Amino acid sequence: MQPSTPSREHAGAGTSGFPALALLLASILLGLFGAIVAADDPTVLLALPLVTILGIFLILGFYKLQPNEAGVLTLFGAYRGTDRGTGLRWTWPWIARKKVSCRAHNLISQQIKVNDLRGNPIEIAAQLVWRITDTAQATFDVDNYAEFVLAQVEVAVRTIGARYPYDDFEHKEVTLRGDHEQIAGELRTELIERLKVAGITVDECGFTHLAYAPEIAGSMLRRQQAAAVVAARETLVLGAVSMVEMALEQLSARDIIQLDGERRAAMVSNLMVILCGDREAQPVVNTGSLYQ
Repeated sequence: MQPSTPSREHAGAGTSGFPALALLLASILLGLFGAIVAADDPTVLLALPLVTILGIFLILGFYKLQPNEAGVLTLFGAYRGTDRGTGLRWTWPWIARKKVSCRAHNLISQQIKVNDLRGNPIEIAAQLVWRITDTAQATFDVDNYAEFVLAQVEVAVRTIGARYPYDDFEHKEVTLRGDHEQIAGELRTELIERLKVAGITVDECGFTHLAYAPEIAGSMLRRQQAAAVVAARETLVLGAVSMVEMALEQLSARDIIQLDGERRAAMVSNLMVILCGDREAQPVVNTGSLYQ
C-alpha cells in the first residue's frame, strides 16, 4: 500500500571533509603554539579553550562514504537530504548520519508451494538482483527494506505462479517451464511495481527452482513420458508412411514389379512393420507364393 506522503530523495548538506581536516590541523598547530607562548604570556591561555572547542566541533562532523554508499542526513528526526559523495565527508555535528548501501544485492528466495493455473501444486524459488534508487523512501517509507524485499518476492512469485500453467503438453499456452524469458520479464515487472514504494528497483530476476510438488511429481512424470512416447510414435508413423509411399512409387515408375491390390497391401503391411517396429526385422524366406 502506497504511503500518503512518500518521501523523495534530495541532496543534503554534506561536503568534502578535506577543508575541515585542514582547518582541524591548523587549530591543533595553533593550540600547540599557544601552549608554548603561554609560558611568556599567560593571557594566551584564554584562547586555548576556544581552539579546543573548535577542534571538537570539527571532529564530530567527520564521516566517510564508500563508492555506491549514501549518507541519509537527519536533524532531530527530520530528513535533511542525502549525501552521495565518496571519501572523507563533513557536515554539521548536530546532523545525524545513517549509511545506506546502494550496491546491487542478490537474493535467492526460499522454495514455496503454489497452485498453478490448473490447480496443480508446484514448488518455485526465485533469484533477483535489486538495489536502492531512493534512499529517502528506503529509510523512511518502510520499516526494514531488506525484510520488505523478501516479503514482496514471495507475494510476486505466488502471483506469477498462479497466472500460468506449469506445462502444456499441446504447446498452445504460455507456461512456466517453457517460456522462461517471458515469465521472468513479468516477474521483474511485478516486483518493480511492488518495490517502488521502498525506492528499490530490480535489475534482473528469474526462477532457480521450478518443479511439481512431490505428491504429484510421479504421476506427472508418467504423463510426460506417455506424451513423449505418443509424439515420437506420431513422427515415426508419418515418416514410415512417406517412405512406403515413395517405395511404391519408385517400384511402379521403374516397372520393377507389377503389384495387384493384395500384393500391394501385403508390401505396405510388411514395410510398416519394419519401419515402425520396436525390434529389428527378422527376414523370412518364402518358397511359395502369396496365395499358397
